[in-house]
Amino acid sequence: MISLERVNARAGTFQLTDVTFSIPRGAYGIVIGPAGAGKTTLLETIAGVVPLTSGRITLNGRNASSLAPEARNLGIVYQHAYLFPHLNVSQNVAYGAVSAAAADDAATRFGVDRFADRAVGALSGGERQLVALARALARQPAILLLDEPFSALDPRSRHLARRALRALYDERRFTVLQVTHDFAEAGMLGDVALVMDRGRVAQQGSPESVFRHPATPYIADFLGAENVFAGVVVASAGEGSERRAVEFRTDSLTLHALSDAQPGPAHAVIRAEEIVLSIDTPASSMQNHFTGRVVELLPSGPLTHVTIDVNGSPLVAAITSRSVGELGLTVGKEIVASFKTTAVHLC
Repeated sequence: MISLERVNARAGTFQLTDVTFSIPRGAYGIVIGPAGAGKTTLLETIAGVVPLTSGRITLNGRNASSLAPEARNLGIVYQHAYLFPHLNVSQNVAYGAVSAAAADDAATRFGVDRFADRAVGALSGGERQLVALARALARQPAILLLDEPFSALDPRSRHLARRALRALYDERRFTVLQVTHDFAEAGMLGDVALVMDRGRVAQQGSPESVFRHPATPYIADFLGAENVFAGVVVASAGEGSERRAVEFRTDSLTLHALSDAQPGPAHAVIRAEEIVLSIDTPASSMQNHFTGRVVELLPSGPLTHVTIDVNGSPLVAAITSRSVGELGLTVGKEIVASFKTTAVHLC
């Protein structure tokens, strides 16, 4: 378990401010945020590398606020690995391992046994990360802190390393807090997601809730929401804090949403995959229908992002490339974009 209560810490000129969150024992936490948000500083503060100026850190029920790093029973893996240059691969993995068997097991799981006798100076960036992961896990820590541990790996190696880490995690159920810029990775691995911004926790919750319901337009934009509109909540079918039917207006669009938002300025967020495209207005329960013309088709793997001009406002939908062909989409074609009231998130 990792629990921070109103933690403040300083690393050079950078300040962590009033950071509060909890990762339950045995859970997998994910930290995301833009460059310079304080993600690495957060891990180093938990590890004891950066001292607190105030607040409390609790690790597995023990107050660790003033404990030395080596007394915190955790492992940390940096993006740049930071291996011991005077030791070869097997010696790095064995350093601090609970046993020779644990070191051998970790080396085998991450495939670094294949180059056990090599000097670390002869390793690629990806190989260094694998050695750092094996070294940290050979210690069998109760808590594992990971700072973009797969960033230097090619796609196949990244997949294998994730699978090896997940297998160990499922066996031992240690607590993990991982920094990542890979949103797919965050959704795949994480139980709890934290969004950091300028040294503060801007939002926390399950990965699904954070990605589907960003707390601010800034977070929505950072998380890759394709449709973010500024406007005003002008009407509702009821009052109070319960979710209810509301109307949201921009200069060119009127959206129907299901929300607890109060009348006044707000932002509407609609993820591109929530938008359905059709030749004619579909007969369905969806209440948001907009006719516009295709202005851009942008293939991205199995999906194509289709930008539609609706009364001067761009609306982006993500559909399969097969659907693009079935609809006969080309630039200039008139199309209907539809989405549910529940697809509109107001913040």
